[in-house]
Amino acid sequence: MTPPDLAALPHRLSRLHELAMDLSWTWSPAREVFRRLDYRLWQQTRHNPVLMLRLMDSEALARAANDADLLAVYDRAVSGLDVMRTGNGHMGNGQPRTWWHSVVSASTTDVVAYFSAEFAVHQSLPIYAGGLGVLAGDHCKEASDLGIPLIGVGFMYPQGYFRQRVSPEGWQQEQYERIDWANAPVQRAQTRDRKPCIVQVPLGTRTVLVQVWEVRLGRVRLLLLDTDLEQNQPWDRELSARLYGGGQDTRLQQEIVLGLGGVLALRALGLTPAVWHLNEGHAAFVILQRLRDLLAAGTPWEDALVDVRRSTVFTTHTPVPAGHDAFPFSLVEQHLAGCWGSMGEERDHFLALGTYDNGAGPQFNMTALAMRSAGAINAVSQLHGDVTREMFAPLWPDLAVGDRPVGAITNGVHVPTWVAGGMARLFDRHLGAQWRDRYDEPELWLRLHEIPDDELWAARQALRNSLFQFVRERARERFAEDGGVSRAVAGGAMLDPEALTIGFARRFTGYKRPDLIFRDVERLARLVNDARRPVQFVFAGKAHPADEAGKHHLQQIFRHALDSRFGGRIAFVDDYDLHVAHLLVQGCDVWLNNPRKPLEASGTSGMKAAMNGVPHLSIGDGWWAEGYAGDNGWLIDGRAETTDQGVVDDADAAALYDLLEQSVIPAFYTRGPKNLPTRWLAIVRRSIATVTPRFSTRRMLKDYIERAYAPAFKR
Repeated sequence: MTPPDLAALPHRLSRLHELAMDLSWTWSPAREVFRRLDYRLWQQTRHNPVLMLRLMDSEALARAANDADLLAVYDRAVSGLDVMRTGNGHMGNGQPRTWWHSVVSASTTDVVAYFSAEFAVHQSLPIYAGGLGVLAGDHCKEASDLGIPLIGVGFMYPQGYFRQRVSPEGWQQEQYERIDWANAPVQRAQTRDRKPCIVQVPLGTRTVLVQVWEVRLGRVRLLLLDTDLEQNQPWDRELSARLYGGGQDTRLQQEIVLGLGGVLALRALGLTPAVWHLNEGHAAFVILQRLRDLLAAGTPWEDALVDVRRSTVFTTHTPVPAGHDAFPFSLVEQHLAGCWGSMGEERDHFLALGTYDNGAGPQFNMTALAMRSAGAINAVSQLHGDVTREMFAPLWPDLAVGDRPVGAITNGVHVPTWVAGGMARLFDRHLGAQWRDRYDEPELWLRLHEIPDDELWAARQALRNSLFQFVRERARERFAEDGGVSRAVAGGAMLDPEALTIGFARRFTGYKRPDLIFRDVERLARLVNDARRPVQFVFAGKAHPADEAGKHHLQQIFRHALDSRFGGRIAFVDDYDLHVAHLLVQGCDVWLNNPRKPLEASGTSGMKAAMNGVPHLSIGDGWWAEGYAGDNGWLIDGRAETTDQGVVDDADAAALYDLLEQSVIPAFYTRGPKNLPTRWLAIVRRSIATVTPRFSTRRMLKDYIERAYAPAFKR
């Protein structure tokens, strides 16, 4: 049997490849098409329909073309894609009547350009490391749903982010794999004259060619930059090879390519942004290229800066000074040498925009550059707004704290992407299908009480079972790879499907305190080994390749998972990515988050969990400082009034153990009629009802539109 020619798919399924290449399938009925097409292959390809179609044989496709049930789902998916792109009942100019067109603008030429160093849209495109990328991906998906004419701009990263393996000793091993673009939902971007879009970026005293790739997300396009062209020097081809790869020199050059190259790519494609949204300081060199363009057109410096400022939106995600990119002026001068010819005497003005002292002497600070050049600045939670206004106080020395121009738009997550299919079907039955269009309306979720306890519990149990099945299969895979029993045991082979399961999954770094729960090993051992009410923990996450301390934290978790005192009820699931994240936020019983306050700018994994009926157990940092309502999860508060980190950690750990012993465990194990955990399900309902409308990207995007996008469009 031979793989089918994609150009010769069965006539009745002729648009399968088109569906596969548009990642709107990840949150639309098209997902079901590929599940039904070949479920085993769907699992083997890690839900990658592009690869599926390349592996399927012609006979199987021919049989599918005669499957009436599959064809009905396929027809709905194709119709949905057409409506998304063109629309029925359009406005008269061929454009669909979306929320954006109805409320903000009917223009088809002006766009929002959204720049980010990483985008997480699907695991088949591993060009993301963590929360920043997931936020950017969800931002783009919601923009598609609302009809915002948004163009994402980022990097292709031919080697992506690393795949994680853990040695038998518990040490993280990074494996970089070259992405096979033939098996990914990406294609070369083309200019209006149908030529590959390639732009020239001045870098140092040379010019680097940048290929532009395109990913479709429904109504949204994602443009990805790539320097891996034969015409470039070998070292320039490697510039975009890896996400956050190399040292400071590579990072600066990447950010120049992102900023300058992104603006040039938009221009080459005939796109005219009315809003330039910079997601974190990595993209701040957008400002340089825009200023260069205006100066070249004869605009005076002050007028050019005003023009840039009124159409620039900047979002900062980093609550610690060391997390903001800053470079020595000598390095900036070196790599921007090719730009100064067009800047003339304004060069010093531009360098002044980025000048900032983080405590180590003046450097060129990307966040300072963005803040001085943006008309709208926001942090990503209310608490993070307070931290940012205080941290960057020197930018506004004459302003009181409350007058400093940093707002706060709390992050959200894309509900259709993150709510499990089983929960979505439950909502369909009891809330009506309209919930999918109204999930940012708090009153809608008051109807959750109409869902019978047994149905809600059954849905939650099904998601738990999916998680345990996945964990067992991954442990089996690791054992098959090298026969390492330790990796299989640490990977969760001995987890109890009936035990209360607490999840902790995020980047492994010191301030997130992944090992806080092990502060009192004996007390924890008593909890996990309780014969009547056992508790178990599932950990996942990657440490940055350069974060040695983070790797040691990970190794400690691995060693705890092998500690016989915990009876196999501690697990570390390796290679955390979007696929693993879905299973964890949907299948755990409780979501644990215990960063050192106030170092969590926002956080979003707990939002995803809560929407699936997985209550949040967290420090009152980031979004949880706003989201905790007293009955929708639990607040960890050690109340330690000291700056001694050891004392704070001891107090927070004690508070965490108290909550588990006195509140969390009793609620889960107290059973009523039909052996249902009635008290627990009340918390589950409140978790869903309070978190879903307030912490969705729909609410978030509407905030951005009201406070930043719409004013810029009107200007």
